[in-house]
Amino acid sequence: MNPTNDDVNKAFEHDDDAIKGDDPFAMFGEWLALAEGKEINDANAMALATSDASGLPDVRMVLLKSFDHDGFVFYSNTESQKGQELADNMQAAAVLHWKSLRRQVRIRGPVSLVADAEADAYFASRARASRIGAWASQQSRPLASRMELVKAVGIEAARFGIGEIPRPPYWTGYRIAPVYIEFWMDKPFRLHDRLVFTRPSPAAPWRCGRRYP
Repeated sequence: MNPTNDDVNKAFEHDDDAIKGDDPFAMFGEWLALAEGKEINDANAMALATSDASGLPDVRMVLLKSFDHDGFVFYSNTESQKGQELADNMQAAAVLHWKSLRRQVRIRGPVSLVADAEADAYFASRARASRIGAWASQQSRPLASRMELVKAVGIEAARFGIGEIPRPPYWTGYRIAPVYIEFWMDKPFRLHDRLVFTRPSPAAPWRCGRRYP
């Protein structure tokens, strides 16, 4: 049955939960905390889009590991496909979609490498098997068989033994310094609520406004 004008009007009757706020980072923190209590797995999962030297876009899921007013941080092998694409074009876009909340956040901006001390601290916090895996995996490059990876992990595990496992020189963090952050909330009849923060550069003040759904 098609919605009537009254149905559409009712979609706005209880709009108290419309997106509000003037600090996008504080808002993001609130939404992420809510998602962590609702999503079954990986509330910090985000689709990361990059492009190669020719401009061809690429996208994959990564985990957001931290954020603050400087930006949003994820980690990767710099020799991976995403690492090579970022080396060619240090800009990225990302989206976190929380199906259980019917909300999403979009982010766009220039990318920079995190400081070595920050990358070292995060790497040290990872599970030991994950640290060994970072040394064993030639990320994004051809793999002859699963057994080849198993052997590589075994070799690295034997090499480090019970000793400390340092961060590989080709493994680090990337920070997206956003110039665009959009908060999206599902509403009836696809009359979604979209609140957008934009600025010409990461050092500039934010401008805020709504967009048509």
